[in-house]
Order: sequence, then structure tokens, then C-alpha cells
Amino acid sequence: MDITTGTRASDAERARIADLLGRHLTDGRLDPVEYNDRVAQVYATATREDLQLVLKDLPELSDAAVTVEKPVNRLPIWQRIEGSAWLGVSVLVLVIWAAISVAAGEFTYPWPIWVIGPWGAVLVFRAVMGWEARAYRRCGAR
Repeated sequence: MDITTGTRASDAERARIADLLGRHLTDGRLDPVEYNDRVAQVYATATREDLQLVLKDLPELSDAAVTVEKPVNRLPIWQRIEGSAWLGVSVLVLVIWAAISVAAGEFTYPWPIWVIGPWGAVLVFRAVMGWEARAYRRCGAR
């Protein structure tokens, strides 16, 4: 807590106040014109006390009111890594096959299917069955 008056406000504090004003706007406490005026006042303000004056007639918002939804990933991290490795290797073998075909002057035997197909089938099977993900969640790790 600041004892001194006239403590200068930081850019992060101004951004936090502007965010609070945005929440009041979305809640319907401010109209767009008043919101714009207050945000302009926030960024023109030099001290922390003046920042608080911008919010003085608005109710205090709790952090519980903010709900940020985390994206839900259906696949555990290791399956996403394995999928990325599979995709990278698949592109690599296709490029090698294409280079060989160009050098030969004709399409050669499509051998990359023997790399891409079985590996991809195993990854899809493991993801669809979800055994590993359920065991991972049962352990309490998320």
C-alpha cells in the first residue's frame, strides 16, 4: 500500500484500469462514448490516485467474475508430439519419393505408404481408444 500521494502510475496499471472499464462496458454500466472518454482519461493520467478517480462511481469487480476458458485439448501432449513427428516424417518421405520420381523421369513405386500408413493407423487407433489418456487423467495429472 502506498503511503505517499502522487505516486506515478505504470503502463501496466493503466492497462488494468482500461480492462476494468471494458468489463464495465460489456456489463452495461458504461455506454461507448463514456467508455472512450474514460479510457482517454486513463491514458492521460499520471498518478495512481487519478486512476482510481476514473473508477470511483463504478462497483468493484471481483476476479471471480472473470472466467477465462482454457482450450480443451482432447489429446494428451505426448500424442500431439507424436502426431507432429508423424506429420514431419510423412512430409519428408513424400519429398524424397517425389525427388526420386523426378530424377527417374516417372512415378516410382509409392513406398511412402509403408511409412505413413501403419504409423498413422497406430496413432489414430491410440487416440480413438483413449486408453492412455484415461489412465493419465486417473492419475490426477491434467
